[in-house]
Amino acid sequence: QAQLVESGGGLVQPGGSLRLSCATSGFTLGDYAIGWFRQAPGKEREGVSCISNKYGTTYYAHSVKGRFTISRDDTENIMYLQMNSLEPEDTAVYYCAADPTAYGSTYVICRENEYRDWGQGTQVTVSS
Repeated sequence: QAQLVESGGGLVQPGGSLRLSCATSGFTLGDYAIGWFRQAPGKEREGVSCISNKYGTTYYAHSVKGRFTISRDDTENIMYLQMNSLEPEDTAVYYCAADPTAYGSTYVICRENEYRDWGQGTQVTVSS
């Protein structure tokens, strides 16, 4: 049974940085597409960044491009989201997700309904 556990959330001032981690077990991370999603109060869950399995193709939401970096360590079964230059609009619960879909070399889908396995979420609050 796949398990995903996020950590690294917290309170940070605008302009600061956080690194989220997602420890996984019960499956081979390298065989899965992975992603980070977030949900702010009163809003729908949105895809922040995703990376495919075989080709490592990445997707970033426009709002985080250039500030966030997704990565994966398939030997340790951990995925990361490095978040820099944080803004109050980044405040949300962040979730990691994984799915065994094999993508081609040119794209990865980063929509909530495309991911099967989910973590419980970690709160990120950006405020002075």
